Amino acid sequence: MQFLQTPQHTQLSLFEAFMAQPLAPILKETVEAPWSAEPEAFSELSLRGAAGSCLSLLAPILRELSEEQDARWLTLIAPPSSLTQAWLRDAGLNRERILLLQPRGAQSAQQLTCEALRLGRSHTVVSWLNPLTTAARQQLVSAARTGDAQSLNIRLG
Repeated sequence: MQFLQTPQHTQLSLFEAFMAQPLAPILKETVEAPWSAEPEAFSELSLRGAAGSCLSLLAPILRELSEEQDARWLTLIAPPSSLTQAWLRDAGLNRERILLLQPRGAQSAQQLTCEALRLGRSHTVVSWLNPLTTAARQQLVSAARTGDAQSLNIRLG
């Protein structure tokens, strides 16, 4: 493709026109405000569909967390009944690094999750709390920060 060039006007291709724009402001902003590698204290994952499909989507996430280099536990609080020891094994999770905890007596799953987060013996505490109020979410964030842990809530719909 040829472009007509006159001494007064030069037509640039779209690529050349884009490259003619100054990049310094973009690069400056990137250097001044780098993306934080610090993970959030609280994350939530919402899965909808058949229980088997939801567990299939959840398996690689839990597998990755069970292989975490952090020497602390991956703790699962009150998981659904379909998440059994056999499922953990079949999904390829490192069961030697996982704690499965159920609330006892008058203790709620929310209270147990906060306690596990606050103690700091787990790098990640996974809960299945639904619904989760704003106040409950803030309690999880605060407990996670206290224990230098991460809270992951799974909502199955």
